[in-house]
Amino acid sequence: MTDGIINRVANSALVSFDLERYYRPGERVVLDISDRLFQGLIIKEKDFREYVKSNDWQSYANKFVAIHCSADAIIPTWAYMLLAVALEPYAKRVVFGTLDDLERTLFNESLADVDWLQFKDAKVVVKGCSKVDVPMSAYVEATYRLRSVASSLMFGEPYSTVPVFKRPQRH
Repeated sequence: MTDGIINRVANSALVSFDLERYYRPGERVVLDISDRLFQGLIIKEKDFREYVKSNDWQSYANKFVAIHCSADAIIPTWAYMLLAVALEPYAKRVVFGTLDDLERTLFNESLADVDWLQFKDAKVVVKGCSKVDVPMSAYVEATYRLRSVASSLMFGEPYSTVPVFKRPQRH
């Protein structure tokens, strides 16, 4: 008989890697320039420059901004560049693309700052449940980075894991 219940998860050598910790809080918004197109088709440089000059960019203060055009139109590169210049003093971050692209960028930037060597030879569980939507690209990036340092890699929760990688034993 045992003297009590033993918490094998708490006593294990598993290290949890929680991608939720790398979520950057803040409002995310889309700046869709489709309503700035002349006849829904093209950008007229003079009109677009006037829009950029006269718009209240302060309304994007401390927000994460994704800029794109939802219309099927060819937008010159300089138009997006002008928007980035106008937003930069106010927005926390500006990216080209959708909200999904923005989220991928934010996670990739956060993961680029991780000291991956802290997981050297560790048995790592990449946590599966999260209160925020973690893009699939973040799981792939974490796996790519962890594979080169960890002795094993699993997905899920410490009490219920799916093996992903195990470094072969060296003799």
